[in-house]
Amino acid sequence: MNTSNITIRQETENDHKAVFTLIEKAFESLEISDHKEQFLVERLRKSDAFVPELALVAELDQQIVGYILLTKVVIKNEKQSVVSLCLAPVAVLPEYQNGGVGEKLIRAAHIKAAELGFKSIVLLGHEAYYPRFGYQQLHQYNIQLPFDAPKENCMVIELTEDALYGISGKIEFPGAFFE
Repeated sequence: MNTSNITIRQETENDHKAVFTLIEKAFESLEISDHKEQFLVERLRKSDAFVPELALVAELDQQIVGYILLTKVVIKNEKQSVVSLCLAPVAVLPEYQNGGVGEKLIRAAHIKAAELGFKSIVLLGHEAYYPRFGYQQLHQYNIQLPFDAPKENCMVIELTEDALYGISGKIEFPGAFFE
């Protein structure tokens, strides 16, 4: 697929219905999914963690074919509390998957997040996909998730050099993740 014709832009309220359907379709055949990601996005939009500029859609010929959302999380220990972001979800319509749409969304989200002053992004994702964007395993940074997950799927990227230097603790997710 020619991804040069894809436009990445901020999601608007008019996009919500199309995004809901897109996420539903993107995850419906994925075995590791609970098939409720579209409801998570709806809850996150209403939360304090929501950053409208980091809800992006990929458009091709006036059709939304991809979506990405980054929301605020906190890395916290007894002495410090540092704001980070969580990538969840990135979704592409099945007929456009493996064509570079997800990559364009992730790279655009990284740039926008850095422009907004965010320094890192965490995610729980496929161990073979995200390292190509610079994600590394979370345990290398002495940062933990508040739940058990395979360490190869728990990842983080620094958007600025040494952004996580001296940072440790447990990630606090917004309540919307657990409703």
